[in-house]
Amino acid sequence: MHPTLSIAIKAARRAGNTINRNANDVDRIRVEAKAANDFVTEVDRAAEAAIIETLLDAYPGHGILAEESGISAGNPDSEFQWIIDPLDGTTNFIHGFPQYAVSIALTKNGVLDQAVVYDPTRNELFTASKGAGATLNERRIRVSRRTKLAESLIATGFPFREFDHVDAYLAMFKDICQKTAGIRRPGSAALDLCYVACGRVDGFWEMGLSPWDMAAGALIIQEAGGLISDLAGESDYLKTGNVVAGTPKVFGQMLPIIQSHRPEGVTA
Repeated sequence: MHPTLSIAIKAARRAGNTINRNANDVDRIRVEAKAANDFVTEVDRAAEAAIIETLLDAYPGHGILAEESGISAGNPDSEFQWIIDPLDGTTNFIHGFPQYAVSIALTKNGVLDQAVVYDPTRNELFTASKGAGATLNERRIRVSRRTKLAESLIATGFPFREFDHVDAYLAMFKDICQKTAGIRRPGSAALDLCYVACGRVDGFWEMGLSPWDMAAGALIIQEAGGLISDLAGESDYLKTGNVVAGTPKVFGQMLPIIQSHRPEGVTA
């Protein structure tokens, strides 16, 4: 195992322990609204602090991009940058809905290199190292073998921060819904991507995400044999916030449908 991946796993488990300790007392947790329908809790902040401390203890020269604190730790000029979401699925967490995860990715010169997504409620640890495959609890994973969109289960995420493109999204939803075996909306993009990687769902799309929502899951999908892109079919999803992913065959059938409803003025 790559040494940086080992440190990322250690950080993810520390954060997971913080989350689990508070999961049974969600009614007592202080919640703040960062924006409409976008929440942060003291648990998010404590989990993020544990992650940053663990990473910078091991790699003090690395940079950090984290959801709650932004680029506020480490070296912003480093060729190595950690992209962190301490609790992806905060809205689920504060409602006691057990679908959320810790997401940690490392980029080297802007290229995804290491990834960890940890689901503390199920003790499921998804990992990937560039060029070395993806695992779930140390067992290799691959995307499903499904090739037909009509037989596929697809995950998505509804717009929740901004609703500028909600009509376009609903058109995508209607079209995909009629051409698949079903759609699921669990509420954690990091886990949705990992579920594509391990074959629990066959594809995923969402708009308006942040880099920390999908950086780790993107590498895990790629290392599990799947495809992932922005709405233009290119690799700028971390910048655009729009993503389509799936098994190679399902991805190829989903992308044109999504593109046919792409909002005006949104190129990718």
